[in-house]
Amino acid sequence: MKNLSGSVILVTGGTGSFGNRVASHLLKFKPAQIRIFSRDEKKQWEMKRVFPQFRYIVGDVRDASRLCEAMYEVDYVFHAAALKQVPSCETYPFEAVKTNILGSQNACDAAKYNGVKCMVALSTDKAVKPVNAMGISKAMLEKLVCSQNESDSRTVFCCVRYGNVMGSRGSVIPLFRDQIRKGAPLTLTVPEMTRFLMTLDQSVDLVLHAMTKARGGEVFVRKSPASTVQALAETIRLKYSKLHERHPIEVVGIRPGEKLHEILVNEYEMQRIIEEPSYYTVYPEYRVPKHLTPKPLGEEYTSANTQRLKRPEEIGALLDAMGEVEAYL
Repeated sequence: MKNLSGSVILVTGGTGSFGNRVASHLLKFKPAQIRIFSRDEKKQWEMKRVFPQFRYIVGDVRDASRLCEAMYEVDYVFHAAALKQVPSCETYPFEAVKTNILGSQNACDAAKYNGVKCMVALSTDKAVKPVNAMGISKAMLEKLVCSQNESDSRTVFCCVRYGNVMGSRGSVIPLFRDQIRKGAPLTLTVPEMTRFLMTLDQSVDLVLHAMTKARGGEVFVRKSPASTVQALAETIRLKYSKLHERHPIEVVGIRPGEKLHEILVNEYEMQRIIEEPSYYTVYPEYRVPKHLTPKPLGEEYTSANTQRLKRPEEIGALLDAMGEVEAYL
């Protein structure tokens, strides 16, 4: 682990689910300052009540000069700012371009200009073989960030790629919990749809792993179990609804831009990986190490072929590990 003691750390999109959690984890490393950069002053005000010791900066990653100013004397950057809702990005794709693509280039430029030591950008399984605007914009984020170290740069750039982060804002678990509180049916898209399951704490572990291991241009993936949305919904109603298995589930059909299964590492990337017990490291074409652990041609790592959680007690254990989502998320 890099020595973060005495360092200055900036988190873009820092008032989101990940930003809140990673910032609280970083405190134990005794950094000199943690800066929270986001465009939502209300969420900053709410977060400040919990973490008054952070420095809060109102700004938008679309504003290159503001972002460059915020990174002055910063050592490490976690780039989490994004438009991540699939339906809204489908409706307004150019907004996804402006935040997820142009905003990410602004973050790279600001990091290099200010001599940041390392920038870790957050991506998603939807960036792999993307079928929706959000995924396409995140795929371009990865290309932009991972290309930065093709030329000489004092800043090390890398990406992490997540599956479904449990309990994050706008994800399905808070939706199901809210539907239970309101006495409404749990709305499923397609029962056999599968999704990776990762807790927020595991997502933080992944970025710290990436920061430690990155040499430039890598995409880091944490192995995660998956379940069908049907099994997840059934577990949640057993665990949280007073009606238990009698709480209704309604199938509403797949939404525009959704996949039946998600991919975290595609068949082309599987030829330039190093596999560890809990992680895959995908190396860029311009910096492929000699000792790889490639998979057979055509093999991918997907939510359909990873460890499948089926029993309520298995999924319930992850829900317990997820914990309660903070009130300000």
